[in-house]
Amino acid sequence: MQLNQPFDTGNLELLARQVVEGFIIGLHKSPFHGFSVEFAEHRLYNPGDNLRYIDWKVYGKSDKMFIKKFEEETNLKCCIALDTSASMRFPAEGMNKLYFSCLAAAALMQLLSKQLDATGLKLFADQVYWSSPIKSSERHYKMLITEMEKLLIAPSIEGQTNLPEVLHHIAETMPKRSLVMVFSDFMDDLSREEAFYDSLQHLKHQQNEVIVFHVGEGRTEWDFAFENRPYEFVDMETGQKIKLKPEQVRDEYLSQLKAYHERLYERCAQYNIDLVACDINTSMDVILQQYLRKRNKLM
Repeated sequence: MQLNQPFDTGNLELLARQVVEGFIIGLHKSPFHGFSVEFAEHRLYNPGDNLRYIDWKVYGKSDKMFIKKFEEETNLKCCIALDTSASMRFPAEGMNKLYFSCLAAAALMQLLSKQLDATGLKLFADQVYWSSPIKSSERHYKMLITEMEKLLIAPSIEGQTNLPEVLHHIAETMPKRSLVMVFSDFMDDLSREEAFYDSLQHLKHQQNEVIVFHVGEGRTEWDFAFENRPYEFVDMETGQKIKLKPEQVRDEYLSQLKAYHERLYERCAQYNIDLVACDINTSMDVILQQYLRKRNKLM
């Protein structure tokens, strides 16, 4: 699904379902067709299991005893952390980084719930200000969707991102052997860069698997493809403004950005963290593929 048009913020669940259905159809035509997308609802009976939970209808058809799986028997515990800071609301019109991240999270939750995996959600800016438990029920899934829909129409969060504090908090609160997925543009104060890398390493605490999705508007933020005319650039988190022509700073901007991205990618590779660049104008299939890779690894 190409994300090049504005969407109705009140229809996140439907759009996520369309993304997932299109992805699963395409999966069988791609190199990823070997990944498991079978959505289990039972497990084999083991001696000592409570007989009340045997699915007798399945037994009548197959002559095998299966136990209905419940919330506490989920295969995988996953936390999705969303950066909701002011910079994530760029661009001001149409698809922005925050909407892309919420839609991606909703699509991942669709896959997780269909596979009886448990999901939790954390929203953060300078700190984690909203957090859910990790559950797999349909009611829980719908609650998370509703929370993200409310987020998309709420006023922008004030204050600067503090990634080190946020990621340390997430690392300290996750159960062992969980999957942690972080959506952020990773725009933070460079004076905290080393502390940020320390917090990334901390995410691997207790044998967690980690995927960080680096979200950006590729044309303007990463390629700096502005016309050579006067602009007023505004820092969405500090409010600082500067007037200039793009040609005056393009080479230096791209050089500094490239160097930062290289450092970020190198550290993630060093810590065995998957880092995925996500241009908000492109397909989100790569996000779902990364989830399936990790899930199959953990299973």
